[in-house]
Amino acid sequence: MARSRIKNEDQYDALRDKGYSKEKAARIANTPDAGKKGGKAKPYEEWTKDELYEQAKNVDIDGRSKMTKDELITALRNN
Repeated sequence: MARSRIKNEDQYDALRDKGYSKEKAARIANTPDAGKKGGKAKPYEEWTKDELYEQAKNVDIDGRSKMTKDELITALRNN
């Protein structure tokens, strides 16, 4: 991806320094309102196992059907 297409160069560079791939860093840096705190969601520990499973399904985590609630939380955080 050409650097001229990056909307937030500083954020892109910071993400690359943290080890993000060029593609992922560009995707984040080009997101509207990137870097602004959002996150109105409750912590994973307060989610039900079914909610965690659905989230794991949305991000395509393998082996999710056999995972415990704690394993789902760990997998989602490390995805």
